[in-house]
Amino acid sequence: MTFYTESAAQTIELGKKIGSFLRPGDIIALQGTLAAGKTTLTKGIAAALNIDEDITSPTFTLVSVYEGRMPLYHMDVYRLEGGDDFLDLGAEEMLYGDGLCVIEWSEKIMSELPAHTIVIGLSAENEKRTVTIENWKYGDFAL
Repeated sequence: MTFYTESAAQTIELGKKIGSFLRPGDIIALQGTLAAGKTTLTKGIAAALNIDEDITSPTFTLVSVYEGRMPLYHMDVYRLEGGDDFLDLGAEEMLYGDGLCVIEWSEKIMSELPAHTIVIGLSAENEKRTVTIENWKYGDFAL
């Protein structure tokens, strides 16, 4: 599936729509360049989970945990060297836990993610974004 958004607000709305389908144990692998909208999309997903906290990229903390209708494990693996560093974070506990994992810069650790991982690619030109979703298991939807 491919979606196009023309503002940060529309990207957040797309995240809300995606988040409304997600269940415990789902894993979202976000891929895209710097400023492609990964954290913006995550803000929408968090809103759909009834999370009121401000969502920021966990670039320096690596993992942020938010509580809502299910835990949200928001990871940024940009600074990691690869899969071994990812597993050293205790990622398996989050990947196979009772929450939702959203992983920014997932390109670096795809070999460590299970086959059911939903891959979302983002590309941006100014405020306009192209969002592609692969391995989606919840049927088609419209923005």
